[in-house]
Amino acid sequence: MDNLPPILSYFHKEGHKFILGFGAVTVLLYLSGMDLLGVVGLILTIWCAYFFRDPERVTPLKEGLVVSPADGVVQSVCEAVPPQELGLGDEMRTRVSIFMNVFDVHVNRVPVDGTLVRQAYTPGKFLNASLEKASVDNERHALLLKSASGREYAFVQIAGLIARRILCWAEDGKEYKAGERFGLIRFGSRVDVYLPSGVHALVCVGQRAVAGETVIANEKTKELSREGEIR
Repeated sequence: MDNLPPILSYFHKEGHKFILGFGAVTVLLYLSGMDLLGVVGLILTIWCAYFFRDPERVTPLKEGLVVSPADGVVQSVCEAVPPQELGLGDEMRTRVSIFMNVFDVHVNRVPVDGTLVRQAYTPGKFLNASLEKASVDNERHALLLKSASGREYAFVQIAGLIARRILCWAEDGKEYKAGERFGLIRFGSRVDVYLPSGVHALVCVGQRAVAGETVIANEKTKELSREGEIR
């Protein structure tokens, strides 16, 4: 894999085998005279490459900012109990849910500076990730991070209807910077962020978020949760 074409460096390494595989099948179809299937293969190859793109992001460096862990649409901002496997108890927290469709970048990023305290994988169903019960019923990988201020943030990768694998390479006890890559989900899914008490969401339902760039909360502000409308 070290001798891959330079163009593949734009795509996450987890996608290289898929891109090359789709591309190889497409070439074989054309060489076999199956032009129509070759066109289908070409479309799928382009989509596959687009799905695994891994662009650089510019993360704001101001202390206390919480950035989006995923590209996608803010599906909900509500009060919910964090995953039990993280040991945070039954206290309700503000949860920001970001839904990724199959055309969004699926590389996930750490939302806030801090140290990873705990993580846990939970097998489950593959319901549509846009459903509320997906937070409880679906396959997920939950992480708990303690920020520099001592606050605890939970963020959860949730598999969706099409997604069949959650990848997470985060390490317990390691310090992370907001915006650092920590995982990826294939294909179409959701990431939830549970904010600590006193930290309010600064994004609105329906707003599009960009992983590592969009500020979803700020420990240093007293501003309450925002509301928005389509204009």
